[in-house]
Amino acid sequence: MLPTTSVSSRSQGNGALSPRDAARHTAGAKRYKYLRRLLHFRQMDFEFALWQMLYLFTSPQRVYRNFHYRKQTKDQWARDDPAFLVLLSIWLCVSTVGFGFVLDMGFFETIKLLLWVVFIDCVGVGLLIATLMWFISNKYLVKQQNRDYDVEWGYAFDVHLNAFYPLLVILHFIQLFFINYVIISDSVIGYFVGNTLWLIAIGYYIYVTFLGYSALPFLKNTAILLYPFALLIMLYLISLACGWNFTKMLCSFYKYRVK
Repeated sequence: MLPTTSVSSRSQGNGALSPRDAARHTAGAKRYKYLRRLLHFRQMDFEFALWQMLYLFTSPQRVYRNFHYRKQTKDQWARDDPAFLVLLSIWLCVSTVGFGFVLDMGFFETIKLLLWVVFIDCVGVGLLIATLMWFISNKYLVKQQNRDYDVEWGYAFDVHLNAFYPLLVILHFIQLFFINYVIISDSVIGYFVGNTLWLIAIGYYIYVTFLGYSALPFLKNTAILLYPFALLIMLYLISLACGWNFTKMLCSFYKYRVK
């Protein structure tokens, strides 16, 4: 297991951080540094962010291994480089435009869809999930003997972004090639293909989220984060039995929202 260091243990010998080090380790200071780098593209490591996006599909454990290294070198679990968020935003915009094209939306309808997907589906839902997971993990999953440690909110949001990216690619890119010709048809194969893609996407989200929290050595019982798989599979089987087409329902919802 890689060694970790709590903020309370980094001292000058008297058990307390110096005022300068304490100021650097506050949440506000970390947030300011992160937001400031959004204005300096040359300081962002886009090559490394692309590497992370690739391995979130092929080997997500390697991505979280890098979070360990960041904790050792920079004393924080959350990303300090917004390059991943910038690339995710670009991918989200491009895929949403493609979604609007496939659904035969006009220019202004596509813009409305883009705003909805960015600020509601990604940011809004992401803030809600990250805050909920941050509260649950700190309240119930931290080991009793490690109360000096806590899950950073920024790390919880990073875990959401990591899990959201594969879901985005599956539902907003791969699915586009099947919507008009297969999925939104009234045939059995239509809702089977569509619902199976939803099963894979949400299952990937749950799995990557589990890996994110299980990577923290001061958390316990993180296997409970895999329990939603049972509910997911149950809903999937019920949807096939009842003929519910999740993708068709989503397309109808989006068209209603952009009118």
